[in-house]
Amino acid sequence: MIRTAALDALPVREAVPALVSALDGHGTAVLCAPPGTGKTTLVPLVLAGLVGGGPRRRVVVAEPRRIAARAAARRMAWLLGAQVGGAVGFTVRGERVAGPDTAVEVVTTGVLLQRLQRDQELAGVDVVVLDECHERHLDADTVAAFLLDVRETLRPELRLVAASATTDSAGWARVLGRGGPGGAPVVEAAGVSYPVETVWAPPARPVRPPHGMRVDPAQLTHVASVVRRALAERDGDVLCFLPGVGEIARVAGQLGGVDAEVLQIHGRAPAAVQDAVLSVAEHRRVILSTAVAESSLTVPGVRVVVDSGLAREPRTDHARGLGALATVRASRAAGRQRAGRAGREAPGVVYRCWAEAEDGRLAAFPSPEIRIADLAQFALQAACWGDPDAAGLALLDPPPAGAMAAAREVLTAVGAVSPAGAVTARGQRMARLGLHPRLARALLDGSAALGARRAAEVVALLSEEPPREYGDDLAGAWRAARRGSDAYAARWRTEVARLERAVRDPAGLSPTPPLPETGAPPPDPRASNAGGADHALRAAKPRLPGGTSRNPAPPAFEERGLGRSPGSGPAHDDGAAGLVAALAFPERVAKAKGETAYLMANGTAAELPDGSALRRAPWIAVAVADRPPHSASARVRLGAVIGEDTARAAAAHLLTAGEEVRWEDGDLVARAGERLGAIELAVRPLRTPDPALVRAALLDGLRTEGLGLLRWSPDALTLRARLGFLHRTLGGAWPDVADDRALLERADDWLEPELSRARRRADLGRIDAGQALNRLLPWATGEAARLDELAPERLEVPSGSRIRVDYSAEHGQPVLAVKLQELFGLAETPRVAGVPVLVHLLSPAGRPAAVTADLASFWQGGYRAVRAELRGRYPKHPWPEDPATAEPTRHTNARLRR
Repeated sequence: MIRTAALDALPVREAVPALVSALDGHGTAVLCAPPGTGKTTLVPLVLAGLVGGGPRRRVVVAEPRRIAARAAARRMAWLLGAQVGGAVGFTVRGERVAGPDTAVEVVTTGVLLQRLQRDQELAGVDVVVLDECHERHLDADTVAAFLLDVRETLRPELRLVAASATTDSAGWARVLGRGGPGGAPVVEAAGVSYPVETVWAPPARPVRPPHGMRVDPAQLTHVASVVRRALAERDGDVLCFLPGVGEIARVAGQLGGVDAEVLQIHGRAPAAVQDAVLSVAEHRRVILSTAVAESSLTVPGVRVVVDSGLAREPRTDHARGLGALATVRASRAAGRQRAGRAGREAPGVVYRCWAEAEDGRLAAFPSPEIRIADLAQFALQAACWGDPDAAGLALLDPPPAGAMAAAREVLTAVGAVSPAGAVTARGQRMARLGLHPRLARALLDGSAALGARRAAEVVALLSEEPPREYGDDLAGAWRAARRGSDAYAARWRTEVARLERAVRDPAGLSPTPPLPETGAPPPDPRASNAGGADHALRAAKPRLPGGTSRNPAPPAFEERGLGRSPGSGPAHDDGAAGLVAALAFPERVAKAKGETAYLMANGTAAELPDGSALRRAPWIAVAVADRPPHSASARVRLGAVIGEDTARAAAAHLLTAGEEVRWEDGDLVARAGERLGAIELAVRPLRTPDPALVRAALLDGLRTEGLGLLRWSPDALTLRARLGFLHRTLGGAWPDVADDRALLERADDWLEPELSRARRRADLGRIDAGQALNRLLPWATGEAARLDELAPERLEVPSGSRIRVDYSAEHGQPVLAVKLQELFGLAETPRVAGVPVLVHLLSPAGRPAAVTADLASFWQGGYRAVRAELRGRYPKHPWPEDPATAEPTRHTNARLRR
């Protein structure tokens, strides 16, 4: 029996006629409705014709999370007075509750993405509602872009609604209305919200900001104290927002003894706990939640929100090959969503665990996932869609070029796309597995070596990181999951079954067929292996610097007795876990550099934590890692022991062999050997290296350490300065010799033949730089003969002395440092190449007395002051009143009288 009163109480009903009219006229619309108005529950029922008397249609509602999909389906079924699986059903990864009569199906965006790849027309579906689109999950943005392609090319009658409480309505209207004037209509629904008081509750003492996955324990202690304060000061249930499962567990541990039931809700929570949180309770509760409760769920009884102000976002470190979640400050939009949870049923209060002054500095909206996440899975979906560069997709934000390039490298290495970017048969199969391409590669190639069941078990562990208490040894975590009875182990078994079915039956990659059945042909049976392990292990191989590469035949997977018919037991588990992890993350196979220190093939150092079960292993495959604050090394959080053979096989595309000639640690290194990426496997000295490689390496050394490696005599340094002055002053044929880079670009012109004869650092030190620089003089034009005329090494002064000119000032004038008495009678400042020199007038003791570029002015004015100051100090030297008529000298008065 339909619960009419409950339906009539939903505020969004006032906006439904405008939404229906917009869809009738445009086919697309943006629905902005505050939390609790019924946009997730009433709108799909009306669009499906289940309430309101409209025509019957089939509606798919896409939710960003599994917990939200289940909850929305249950709520809609309750409003209809029916059971889930009838008129309303849901499908999430590994679970489907729906039937032939289902008119509204709630799915996760990932499930809808897979369905679109199998059946681009979405046959039998009339309306798609993209809920909570403001969260900007990558799958949701991708689904929206694909659906718009479907509308434009295949099914213009397909209706599309983007629904959210807080979103960029103008941006979504522009995207959904692509090709039409003015964009898609925006329909706004007024909500019935109660006032929410804000209490600012910053920590009494400063706490360290989040970094990576780390949250300062003092911050979590403060959050727990604010929850206790809220329980004492206010009535009703308390909803506390925290960034992740680990933080929820730590805060829960600090709330022992509170007069309330403490519940933990997150994507990994058991279904019974999720049901308890979403049901009305007779006793007081504290619900500790991740962002799942921000907008997707209604938690009854909540009057108080405690907001830690933290959230988790994906981050990818392309340089280190590390991808993980990072703890960040939550945006202002997220803060409004969280606070609104306290005012859904009655006036409420939000305790914000930061200072009011900080609020204005927070980001306005969360970062779109497409800007910050690993894009390998997105790139594979785009390639399968027929648009490898995603250039033709209607996306609110284009994917960053660097992230897409990194993604294509991964896809090429695992055999998912061709070098030109086109998807392969293997890539199509990988995309349908619902896994990251790395894990899909590990599942397919691991199944060929280990069997489908065992490969699926390890991949399921990697697809959802096991709890910390399972340890950092992947094989140990595997054994713990097998015997475990916790919620994680239950989810793991469900995922294992799904993956095993997908590998054994390539035509049935979905746990259940889509609604309705598609007519898509099954994949080519030949693609079930698509070349198997060998296909991925024969990817393009980079070359060693200056070396040659070889194409090694991938060795059989027989590490620790591992073969095509693997056995069982702990030793075989270790080998199998290591193989699958290495197949998934070949760039992160790592060789020991000590008891706990490792070097990964991607060149990143890695450290094991204290007490790690992986200590002393000569090789490991790093499955999960992050980088602690202020550390250049990654920290291994989950890995597996492997042998060198497994590392070679899994990362064969990184295996190189040949001559290696390079500048290293201040000298030339010439050796032959093998490398696995950055890891040296075998090496021997190279007695007769290729002269061209030697020359190139020596040039690298000169670029790295500078031209000081050559022999620079005082005359050579003077010549370089003179030539630099002429280049700055006259340009033309006079070469640029001041910049090392400019000189090295012309190495052929001045360092030969000595450079080609050199074989080590010491040989560079024997090259006379001055003699080499002479080769750069403009001999062909005859200007070289004017060097001493234009930039003389010395200038003759009135006393007869020949004084060296200093041309070393990089951008200044040439300097002539001379005793004042030697310039008596010189009225004008000397010039070189038309430039007046800067005269440093010295005392008889050779100390600076004055500096001038205008001797005439100095004799008329400055000389008197210098004479007054110095003639008493140097009475034996001449200090005439009229220096213009005095005899220039470098001698004393007594010497002059002889």
